[in-house]
Amino acid sequence: MKQKLIGVVSLILIVAGCAAPPKKPEGIAFFPPAPELPRIQYLTYLTSEKDLGESQSTFDRFVVGKRKDMRLDKPYGTAFYKNKLYVCDTNRTVMVFDFEKKTMTQLPGAQGPGKLLQPLNITVDSEGNKYVTDPVRGQVVIFDKTDSYVNAVGLPGAWKPTGVAVYGDRLYVTDMKNALVKVFDKKTGASLKEFGRQGPATEMLAFPTNLAFDSEGYLYVSDAGRFQVVKFDRDGHFMAAIGKIGANPAHFARPRGLTFDRANRMYVVDAALNNVQVFNNKAQLLLYFGGGGTKPGDLYLPAQVAVDHDNIEFFRKYAAPDFEIEFLLAVTSQFEKKLVNIYGVGKQKGKTYPSDEVLQKDLREKLEKMMKEQTPEKMEDVQKVN
Repeated sequence: MKQKLIGVVSLILIVAGCAAPPKKPEGIAFFPPAPELPRIQYLTYLTSEKDLGESQSTFDRFVVGKRKDMRLDKPYGTAFYKNKLYVCDTNRTVMVFDFEKKTMTQLPGAQGPGKLLQPLNITVDSEGNKYVTDPVRGQVVIFDKTDSYVNAVGLPGAWKPTGVAVYGDRLYVTDMKNALVKVFDKKTGASLKEFGRQGPATEMLAFPTNLAFDSEGYLYVSDAGRFQVVKFDRDGHFMAAIGKIGANPAHFARPRGLTFDRANRMYVVDAALNNVQVFNNKAQLLLYFGGGGTKPGDLYLPAQVAVDHDNIEFFRKYAAPDFEIEFLLAVTSQFEKKLVNIYGVGKQKGKTYPSDEVLQKDLREKLEKMMKEQTPEKMEDVQKVN
């Protein structure tokens, strides 16, 4: 009996020794790079459940076996809610990273009447309701705070919903098929209005993909056909167009996801330039981060960006010792190994940072110099991508 007990204990110790080692740091990547003062640090990436750390106990693995590792395939939209990150895997369903439980699961309500065919974008309202656009299903599918299916909005076949945002009691959705923004009653799903094809051609949408509201209640729509971000008021009146086609910073080649932080800075993903550009509340470029490749901080066909203030502690271990994180950014890449890239926005301890106004002025001077050195080949490359 004693020998059997020793054997069981030994076996458990062997199993424990076979546990997956903790994820190794990739290396430090700051934006802007030295000698500039860092404002954004690349922290880590999430592609599978194991990237969250070990959640299954040694004894549990010994008794029931090792749980199959869940992985993302081709993510697009993403949104934080409390201690979870929701990711639209366009080849599967909505995947849920739980930072508290260190698990990755499929959205429970996305089956039966809530089944998703190609989830593209997701937003979460203040009550915890999730709104998922599915252009193949042709609807916005709604799930409640427990992730259970509630309802679906829109007539399949009549439109192609892509981006989604909530403001008050209204649901705003980009319709790529008809080049419109459609507005619905959030609770009943009733169609209220649509806009984007009225007025002069300079105010019309061409190929709207994503949208987001700023802190003042203005709606911003990324338009891949215009190579711009277009600003509207909540009733659909055209306000301004930001950017133009080009490969330089403050230009767009293939604008996709966008969001705003609490300081009303706008973050715009560009899938062709493989970066995220950051603008102040006057639509002036402050900085940009990312870049095509596989180095720490690089992106590969990025799609969407989300802001989070609730899960800093989970990712703080990846930050440089002298870098203070103020909030997080999650940026999805559709290909390669690093599919959800996590960045920390903050400041280096003990350093005095210039204001956004000074930062924008310095960057503008650098961009003017860059523009003078611009070659025609770069513009041709951008046009080929599109």
